[in-house]
Amino acid sequence: MSELSRKNHWEKVYKKKKTEEVSWYQLNPKTSVELILSLNPEKEDSIIDIGGGDSLLADNLVELGFKKIYILDISSCALERSRNRLFNKREYLNWLHFDITNFKTDLRFNIWHDRATFHFLTDSEDIKKYVTAVEEYIKPKGYMILSTFSMSGPNKCSGLDVKQYSEESIKRTFRDGFAFVKSLDEVHTTPSNVKQNFIYCLFQRKEQ
Repeated sequence: MSELSRKNHWEKVYKKKKTEEVSWYQLNPKTSVELILSLNPEKEDSIIDIGGGDSLLADNLVELGFKKIYILDISSCALERSRNRLFNKREYLNWLHFDITNFKTDLRFNIWHDRATFHFLTDSEDIKKYVTAVEEYIKPKGYMILSTFSMSGPNKCSGLDVKQYSEESIKRTFRDGFAFVKSLDEVHTTPSNVKQNFIYCLFQRKEQ
C-alpha cells in the first residue's frame, strides 16, 4: 500500500469513528504506562508515541508529569482530536504528522512507544524503513516498547491486512540495533467486545 493510500484510509477511519469506537481504544492504557514507568524515566525525557494520534496515552503521561511528549500519526484528523482534547496541556506536547515509513527528524528519543502501528506494515521495504528509523532516532541506551498482534491475534484490522508476530520474530527483526529485555502477552477487548491477542516487547537501544 502506498503512503497516500494509507493516509486516505486512516483519514476515513477517523472521520467515520469516534475516539471510543476504534478497535484499539483503551480508556486506561495500563500496560503501556506501567512499562514506561518501569524504566524510571526522568520527567524531561523525550517520549514518542507512534500512531498515537487519538490514543489516551499522552493524556496519561501528561497527568504523570512528563514534559516532552511527541505524538506521531499519519492521520491529521486523529492529531486534531488530540490537539483539541489536550489544548490546555499543549506546552508539554508536540504533534508530528508523518507516515512512519517517511519520518524525518533531528530529534532523538529516550522512549519510543508503538502500540498497534508496526503490525500494519506488511511490505518488507516498509518494515526495513521502520527499523532504520528506530535505530536512528532512539538514543543510545534508550528504550523501545513495541506492541503488535501476536501469532494468535487477528490477521486483519480496520479493513487492512496485518502481520502477526511472536517474541522470536520481533527479536529477529530488531536484533542488530537492540537488546531484548522482556515480553508479555495481553488480551485486548475492543469496544465491540472482540478479544484480540497482543504481544508487548521491550528493547534497549545498543550503544553505538
